Amino acid sequence: MSRMPRLFVDNACYHIITRGNHKQPVFRKENDYAVYIRFIRKAKIRYNIRIYAYCLMPNHVHLLIDPVSSKTISRFMHWVNLNYAMHFNNIYKTDGHLWQGRLKSKLINRDRYLLTCISYIEANPVRASMVSDLLAYKWTSYYERYSFSRSKILDEWGQVRSEVWTRS
Repeated sequence: MSRMPRLFVDNACYHIITRGNHKQPVFRKENDYAVYIRFIRKAKIRYNIRIYAYCLMPNHVHLLIDPVSSKTISRFMHWVNLNYAMHFNNIYKTDGHLWQGRLKSKLINRDRYLLTCISYIEANPVRASMVSDLLAYKWTSYYERYSFSRSKILDEWGQVRSEVWTRS
Protein backbone atom coordinates (compact mmCIF):
# COMPACT_ATOMS: atom_id res chain seq x y z
CA MET A 1 0.00 0.00 0.00
CA SER A 2 1.39 3.40 -0.93
CA ARG A 3 1.68 6.11 1.67
CA MET A 4 -0.53 9.16 1.72
CA PRO A 5 0.91 12.38 0.29
CA ARG A 6 1.84 15.07 2.79
CA LEU A 7 -0.53 17.94 3.28
CA PHE A 8 1.30 21.25 3.34
CA VAL A 9 -0.45 24.60 3.26
CA ASP A 10 0.85 27.89 1.89
CA ASN A 11 1.61 30.89 4.13
CA ALA A 12 2.65 28.75 7.07
CA CYS A 13 5.80 27.91 9.01
CA TYR A 14 6.87 24.33 9.65
CA HIS A 15 8.97 22.64 12.29
CA ILE A 16 10.88 19.99 10.33
CA ILE A 17 12.71 17.08 11.94
CA THR A 18 14.85 14.60 10.07
CA ARG A 19 16.67 11.79 11.86
CA GLY A 20 19.54 9.45 11.11
CA ASN A 21 18.59 5.92 10.08
CA HIS A 22 18.17 3.78 13.22
CA LYS A 23 18.96 6.99 15.16
CA GLN A 24 22.60 6.65 14.08
CA PRO A 25 24.85 9.71 14.09
CA VAL A 26 24.74 11.65 10.83
CA PHE A 27 27.45 14.09 11.93
CA ARG A 28 30.71 12.48 13.02
CA LYS A 29 33.13 15.40 12.82
CA GLU A 30 32.92 19.19 13.08
CA ASN A 31 33.28 19.53 9.32
CA ASP A 32 30.16 17.39 8.77
CA TYR A 33 28.03 20.02 10.50
CA ALA A 34 29.60 22.77 8.40
CA VAL A 35 28.93 20.85 5.18
CA TYR A 36 25.26 20.38 6.12
CA ILE A 37 24.99 24.11 6.87
CA ARG A 38 26.46 24.88 3.42
CA PHE A 39 23.84 22.67 1.78
CA ILE A 40 21.09 24.44 3.73
CA ARG A 41 22.48 27.83 2.66
CA LYS A 42 22.40 26.81 -1.02
CA ALA A 43 18.98 25.16 -0.81
CA LYS A 44 17.27 28.05 0.98
CA ILE A 45 18.15 30.31 -1.96
CA ARG A 46 17.31 27.67 -4.56
CA TYR A 47 13.86 26.91 -3.04
CA ASN A 48 13.07 30.36 -1.57
CA ILE A 49 12.85 29.21 2.06
CA ARG A 50 13.33 31.34 5.14
CA ILE A 51 14.86 29.72 8.21
CA TYR A 52 13.95 31.09 11.64
CA ALA A 53 15.60 28.42 13.81
CA TYR A 54 17.77 25.35 13.44
CA CYS A 55 19.67 22.83 15.51
CA LEU A 56 21.98 20.16 14.19
CA MET A 57 22.26 17.36 16.72
CA PRO A 58 24.58 14.37 16.25
CA ASN A 59 21.75 12.13 14.98
CA HIS A 60 19.00 14.51 13.88
CA VAL A 61 18.17 17.98 12.59
CA HIS A 62 15.51 20.52 13.58
CA LEU A 63 14.54 23.37 11.25
CA LEU A 64 11.86 26.03 11.56
CA ILE A 65 11.19 27.07 7.99
CA ASP A 66 8.91 29.46 6.14
CA PRO A 67 8.57 28.54 2.45
CA VAL A 68 7.13 30.92 -0.13
CA SER A 69 5.28 27.89 -1.51
CA SER A 70 4.43 24.79 0.49
CA LYS A 71 5.28 22.73 -2.59
CA THR A 72 8.98 23.43 -2.05
CA ILE A 73 9.27 21.94 1.47
CA SER A 74 9.80 18.35 0.37
CA ARG A 75 12.07 19.40 -2.50
CA PHE A 76 14.15 21.59 -0.18
CA MET A 77 14.66 18.80 2.37
CA HIS A 78 15.21 16.16 -0.31
CA TRP A 79 17.92 18.28 -1.95
CA VAL A 80 19.71 19.02 1.35
CA ASN A 81 19.55 15.46 2.69
CA LEU A 82 20.41 13.78 -0.61
CA ASN A 83 23.47 15.96 -1.16
CA TYR A 84 24.59 15.53 2.43
CA ALA A 85 24.08 11.73 2.26
CA MET A 86 26.22 11.55 -0.89
CA HIS A 87 28.91 13.61 0.87
CA PHE A 88 28.69 11.43 4.01
CA ASN A 89 28.84 8.15 2.07
CA ASN A 90 31.80 9.40 0.04
CA ILE A 91 33.79 10.68 3.04
CA TYR A 92 33.14 7.65 5.27
CA LYS A 93 33.20 5.05 2.47
CA THR A 94 29.70 3.79 3.26
CA ASP A 95 26.57 3.31 1.22
CA GLY A 96 22.86 2.94 1.78
CA HIS A 97 20.36 5.05 3.63
CA LEU A 98 21.62 7.75 5.95
CA TRP A 99 18.22 9.20 6.87
CA GLN A 100 15.35 7.42 8.59
CA GLY A 101 12.22 7.43 6.45
CA ARG A 102 10.28 10.59 5.79
CA LEU A 103 10.88 13.86 7.50
CA LYS A 104 8.51 14.87 10.27
CA SER A 105 6.73 18.18 9.90
CA LYS A 106 4.54 20.18 12.21
CA LEU A 107 2.53 23.19 11.13
CA ILE A 108 3.40 26.17 13.33
CA ASN A 109 0.86 28.78 14.35
CA ARG A 110 2.89 31.95 13.93
CA ASP A 111 0.85 33.96 16.40
CA ARG A 112 0.89 31.48 19.27
CA TYR A 113 3.73 29.05 18.84
CA LEU A 114 6.51 30.62 16.77
CA LEU A 115 8.68 31.89 19.64
CA THR A 116 8.02 28.76 21.69
CA CYS A 117 9.12 26.59 18.78
CA ILE A 118 12.28 28.66 18.26
CA SER A 119 13.16 28.25 21.95
CA TYR A 120 12.41 24.52 21.85
CA ILE A 121 14.64 23.98 18.81
CA GLU A 122 17.52 26.07 20.12
CA ALA A 123 17.47 24.47 23.59
CA ASN A 124 17.86 20.94 22.21
CA PRO A 125 21.55 20.56 23.18
CA VAL A 126 20.79 21.61 26.78
CA ARG A 127 17.83 19.20 27.06
CA ALA A 128 20.09 16.44 25.73
CA SER A 129 22.67 17.32 28.44
CA MET A 130 25.32 17.98 25.80
CA VAL A 131 26.02 21.50 27.15
CA SER A 132 24.79 23.66 30.00
CA ASP A 133 25.16 26.96 28.11
CA LEU A 134 23.54 27.36 24.69
CA LEU A 135 26.46 29.42 23.41
CA ALA A 136 28.71 26.43 24.03
CA TYR A 137 27.02 24.53 21.16
CA LYS A 138 27.66 26.22 17.84
CA TRP A 139 25.37 24.24 15.54
CA THR A 140 22.19 26.11 16.46
CA SER A 141 20.46 29.28 15.40
CA TYR A 142 20.93 30.49 18.99
CA TYR A 143 24.69 30.44 18.49
CA GLU A 144 24.35 32.18 15.13
CA ARG A 145 21.95 34.77 16.56
CA TYR A 146 24.01 35.66 19.66
CA SER A 147 27.62 35.17 18.55
CA PHE A 148 29.74 36.02 15.58
CA SER A 149 28.89 32.88 13.67
CA ARG A 150 29.69 32.74 9.98
CA SER A 151 26.83 30.34 9.13
CA LYS A 152 24.54 33.11 7.94
CA ILE A 153 21.59 30.84 7.13
CA LEU A 154 19.26 32.37 9.68
CA ASP A 155 16.52 34.82 8.72
CA GLU A 156 15.19 37.10 11.43
CA TRP A 157 11.84 35.85 12.72
CA GLY A 158 10.60 39.45 12.73
CA GLN A 159 10.72 39.24 8.93
CA VAL A 160 7.83 36.76 8.87
CA ARG A 161 5.84 37.54 5.77
CA SER A 162 3.59 40.48 6.62
CA GLU A 163 0.47 39.08 4.94
CA VAL A 164 0.38 36.34 7.56
CA TRP A 165 0.45 38.76 10.49
CA THR A 166 -2.54 40.64 9.12
CA ARG A 167 -4.74 37.54 8.77
CA SER A 168 -7.27 36.95 11.52
